[in-house]
Amino acid sequence: MDPAPAPAPMQNNCETELENTKNRSGSIWSWWPSWRPTSMSLLKTTESKILACIKNDLWARFVTLQNQDRIWTLSLTNKGTPKSAEQAPKTPLVMVHGFGGGVGLWIRNLDALSRSRTVYAFDLLGFGRSSRPPFPSDPAKAEEQFVDSIEQWRQAVGLESMILLGHSLGGYLATSYAIQHPSRVSHLILVDPWGFPERPKPESQQSQDQGSEVVKRPGPPRWAKAIISIFSLFNPLAVIRAAGPWGPGLVNRFRPDFKRKFEDLFDDDTMTQYIYHCNAQTPSGEVGFRAMSETLGWAKRPMLQRVNLLSPSMPVTMLYGARSWVDSSSGDRAAEIRCKAYTKVLLIDNASHHVYADEPEVFNKVVENICKSVD
Repeated sequence: MDPAPAPAPMQNNCETELENTKNRSGSIWSWWPSWRPTSMSLLKTTESKILACIKNDLWARFVTLQNQDRIWTLSLTNKGTPKSAEQAPKTPLVMVHGFGGGVGLWIRNLDALSRSRTVYAFDLLGFGRSSRPPFPSDPAKAEEQFVDSIEQWRQAVGLESMILLGHSLGGYLATSYAIQHPSRVSHLILVDPWGFPERPKPESQQSQDQGSEVVKRPGPPRWAKAIISIFSLFNPLAVIRAAGPWGPGLVNRFRPDFKRKFEDLFDDDTMTQYIYHCNAQTPSGEVGFRAMSETLGWAKRPMLQRVNLLSPSMPVTMLYGARSWVDSSSGDRAAEIRCKAYTKVLLIDNASHHVYADEPEVFNKVVENICKSVD
C-alpha cells in the first residue's frame, strides 16, 4: 500500500471541539458510553484518518441551524483550479449518505467529483458527528425533521441551487426535499434509493384481491414471530450498542465488506471502526429512520406514491447496483409515473448497494457527466 498522503487542510469553527457532548434526547442509557468503547472524540480521530486521503482543498466545519442543532459538513474544491473572476461558478454537488453512514464513506468519490466544481457532503441530522436530537415517532413528522434540517443547512451555507445526490435513505430524503423545494435542485441523483416501493401484500391477501384460490403457505414458526416482535421494539442498530466492548467485533464480523471495499486505502480496520463509532453513539437519526420504516425496511410512506409531485422540469437520474438488494424496477416505475419528465435509470455492473464504493471509477464518471449536463 502506498504511504498515507499528508493530511488535507481542515478548518473548524470554535464550536467544533464541543463534539456534541450535550445529549438533548435525555436517554436513560446515558451511562452506556462508559461501557461501550466509543466516543465522539474516537469518531473524530477515525474520520480524520479517512479524510487524510483527500488531496483537494478541504474545509470541514459544523454548520449551525436555527434551533442550534449542528450539521457536520465537508466542502471540497480543486486545488489546481485557477481562481478566475470571469468564470461563472458551477452548480455545486451536495452528497447525502445513507442509513448508518457518514461523510467518510464518500472517500473514493470526493476528490474526483470536486475537480470541476465544489462538492459538499454532510452528516445527516442524528448521524455521524452531527447533532443527535430526539425524533418524533410519527413517520411524516420524522421525515419532515430530516428535510427541514437539510433546508436550514442549505440556507446557512448559502447555496442558491445544487445538484442533489442521495444514497439509500439519503435518496429517500433527497427526493422528499426536492418535492418541497424544487427551485433549489438542478438535478436529482438517486443512488440505490431506499423506501420507494410499496410493501408487498401477504400472499393470502393478494389471492383475495385477485379473486383466485391458492394454497396458503405456512408463515414463520411461532418462535420466529416472537423473536421478530421482540426485535421490533428496538432501534435497528441497538445490538451494536448492547454488545458493549464486543461491538466493534460484531461490525467486523457482519460487515467485512466495508473493509474489503476500501482495502487499497487502509490495510487495517479503519472503515469498520468508522462504521462502529458512527452507530455506537446515542441513537437519534436511527430513531427517526425507525419511525419512517416498516419491518424489513419498507417505508411507511413509500416514495413511489409521491414521485408524481416532483417538478416535471426537474431531471432525475437513478443509479442502481446490478447486484444490489434494492430492486431497480422501482426506478422504472418512477420513470413511468413521471411520464414525459426526464427520468433516467442506470445499472452499474458488478456493484452492490454501495455503488459508490464498489465501482467508484464508473460511479464518479457517471455523476461527473450528469454534473456537466447541468453546467
